[in-house]
Amino acid sequence: MDFDSDGVRLHYEAHGPENGMPLVVVHGFASSYRLNWVGTRWQEALTAAGFRIFGLDCRGHGQSDKPHDRAKYAIDIMAADVVRLLDHVDVRTAGYLGYSMGARIGLQVVLDFPARVQRAVLGGIGMSGAIQSAEAIAESFLRGEPSDDPIAQSFFKFASAQPTNDLKALAACITGLQPKLEPAPLKAIRTPILIVVGDRDELAPDAPELVELIPSSRLVVVSGRDHMGAVPAREFKQAAIDFLSAE
Repeated sequence: MDFDSDGVRLHYEAHGPENGMPLVVVHGFASSYRLNWVGTRWQEALTAAGFRIFGLDCRGHGQSDKPHDRAKYAIDIMAADVVRLLDHVDVRTAGYLGYSMGARIGLQVVLDFPARVQRAVLGGIGMSGAIQSAEAIAESFLRGEPSDDPIAQSFFKFASAQPTNDLKALAACITGLQPKLEPAPLKAIRTPILIVVGDRDELAPDAPELVELIPSSRLVVVSGRDHMGAVPAREFKQAAIDFLSAE
C-alpha cells in the first residue's frame, strides 16, 4: 500500500488484528520494512502479541520513492512522513518501534509531535550514530565501491547487497539527515522511551549518554550483540513487547 507524503510516494504494510494496539515500525538505513522486521521474526512476534503494525519503507528505501536531493531527507521531513502515515491510516496516537535510522526518526517524532506517540522503543541509537562517517559513506555509495573508512565499508557491503537499493538516493539520505542531537529538547521529553542496544554496538556506544539526558527513558543492553546482530535478539523482542504493552 502507498500514500503521498508531501509529493513523495511512500510504501507501507499493515499486519495484525485490525482492533489491535497501533504500532508504527520503522527500519534502519539502507534496509526496508521487510528486511529489518519480517525475516528477523519481529512481525510474527508483534502480531502474536496483538499489535496492529504499520510498517513503513522510509523515503529512499524499499518500495518507496527514492529522491536524489539531500534536502528531501532532513530529519524533520522524515519524522513528518511518520505522522502522515498515521493520518493516512486514521490513527491519532500509536506506539513506535524503530531501529538505528528508524530510531532517530522516532526520536524526532517524539520531539516534534509528542501527542502522536504513546511510547517508543528505540533500538541501536546513541548520541552520535554513523554521522561521523556520513560523508565517507556517501562518497563510497556515489563511487560504487568501498571506502577506507571501516564503518563506510560495512554500510557499502550491506547496502549494495540489496538489489532494490538506489545508492545515489542513500548517499543523499545519509548526508541529508543531519541528526545532531541537542541536550535541551531531550531533557524536556516526557514520552516513555525504551532504548535498546547491543553491548558491542559500534554505532551506539554512547547510548547511556542519551538515556541520561531523557528523563522518561531507560536502557536495556543485549549482551554479545553488535549493531546488526542485536536486531533478531529474543531479549530485544521481549523487552520491546513488554514495554509497548504497558499501561
